[in-house]
Amino acid sequence: MINTTTLSNDEIRRYSRHLIMPEVGLAGQLALKGASVLMIGAGGLGSPLALYLAAAGVGHLGIVDFDVVDESNLQRQIIHGTSTLGVPKLESARQRIRDLNPFVEVTGYNTGLSSQNALEIMRDYDVVIDGTDNFPTRYLVNDACVLLGKPNVYGSIFRFEGQASVFGVKEGPCYRCLYPEPPPPGLVPSCAEGGVLGVLPGIIGTIQATEAIKLIMGIGSSLVGRLMLFDALEMRFRELKLRKNPNCPVCGTNPTVTELIDYQAFCGIVPEQASLPMENRTTPVELAEALRGDRPPQVIDVREPHEWDIVHLDGARLIPLATLPAHLHEYDRSAHIVVHCKSGARSAKATQLLKDAGFRDVKNLEGGILRWARDVDPSLPTY
Repeated sequence: MINTTTLSNDEIRRYSRHLIMPEVGLAGQLALKGASVLMIGAGGLGSPLALYLAAAGVGHLGIVDFDVVDESNLQRQIIHGTSTLGVPKLESARQRIRDLNPFVEVTGYNTGLSSQNALEIMRDYDVVIDGTDNFPTRYLVNDACVLLGKPNVYGSIFRFEGQASVFGVKEGPCYRCLYPEPPPPGLVPSCAEGGVLGVLPGIIGTIQATEAIKLIMGIGSSLVGRLMLFDALEMRFRELKLRKNPNCPVCGTNPTVTELIDYQAFCGIVPEQASLPMENRTTPVELAEALRGDRPPQVIDVREPHEWDIVHLDGARLIPLATLPAHLHEYDRSAHIVVHCKSGARSAKATQLLKDAGFRDVKNLEGGILRWARDVDPSLPTY
């Protein structure tokens, strides 16, 4: 049990640069020591969050994450390292936090956040910080925070741009006030598909950590009612004023969402590949065999040119998904075609597009070029 009424001599030395600031002082540092913060995710945003909250002396950190450390994480997820590749992110983060500040207690939840467990996990924390990268979980975190009366420190990142705000506070708006409806599925690419500048989560995550620390100590002006926008390419910060929507279904005057719902369904998410019938799917092993046959298929790669430069299949033709409709006249409707992308989602859209255009023998490469590298040609690089 953490003693939240005093600081030891070791803690006083550790936090001395805080203690000599009149805005923090002993009272502020004790508030941090007695606080509990739940972080949803130990990835790009979760890395700087965990490091700076632990360094600041937040007494209890909760982390929700069920992923393992992968090489592609290390370009931005700085709490992890080469020595923890393949290790659950919870354990990797716990090791780093323990080394950074042994006075911090860490509770890990090796599970995905869901409508079934969110309220139970979040209930006993003072502040919740959203470090997720998908819309269903953002709406879930928002609604759970509003129902529990917890501040939700929000952040999001994509390519060179980031956002941050504080939702869920009684007098301020919530995430649904800003985004009443999710975007159509597939309209906004994930970071895995669109990429993210490595330093960007450090900037946005540190801003989120700053907001959490200020909320705990009750100092300064928070981002409640403000959406901070950051453009790394232009090195420019902008701010939008946000207002509470009285008709918001969650935080409005007469809320209609009074319990957690199915957020995958709310966001209209159905796995693209699963929506295709079996006759329009093929595996890398099956494609490799077909390419050696008497009637090899024509392979179309619907990724972007910069992805093609990283790795591509010999004999494939690059036609980015957005330009595919303009090339349909170049193929016979009876042609045997296999479409692929990085992991199978974009190519599933392309397969459906070709089917709708009257192509009778078109298949989606399940798992994309990543699965091809795994199952057929391990010498190919993955990204």
